[in-house]
Amino acid sequence: MELPVVRHTYERADMVRYAGASGDFNPIHWDEAFARSVGLPGVIAHGMLSMGIAARMISDLAQDPRAIKRLRVRFSAMIQPGDGLWVEGKVASVEDGRALVKFTASNGARERVLSKGEAELTLGQP
Repeated sequence: MELPVVRHTYERADMVRYAGASGDFNPIHWDEAFARSVGLPGVIAHGMLSMGIAARMISDLAQDPRAIKRLRVRFSAMIQPGDGLWVEGKVASVEDGRALVKFTASNGARERVLSKGEAELTLGQP
C-alpha cells in the first residue's frame, strides 16, 4: 500500500525553530559565512528535522504518534533553505499487529536526502 506523499519546503525559520527545540545550535545551520568556511554550499537543515518531517507520514498512517515503535533512516544528502522535501513510502508488511513502513525522501533536485527509511508501528492501541 502506497502512502500519501508528504511535501515540505524548508525556510530558514524552520531551522531556527528546530535549533531552539533541539538545542542544536551548530553554526552550519544558521551562519552562512561559517557554513561556507567549512566547505558547505551555505547553511543546511538539521538531518533530524528532515527525519521528523518524514515521521509525519508514519504518524498520519498510525493516527497516533505513540504507535511508532521504531524509526530509522540513513542521511544521504543536504537540504538548504528553499529546497523542497518529498517523502514517499509504502507499507511493506503487516504481521502480528505491527506494520513495517519503508520510505525515502528527496530534495528539489530529486537527490535522496533520506534513504533506507524504515518505521515499525503498532496497529490499533499503541
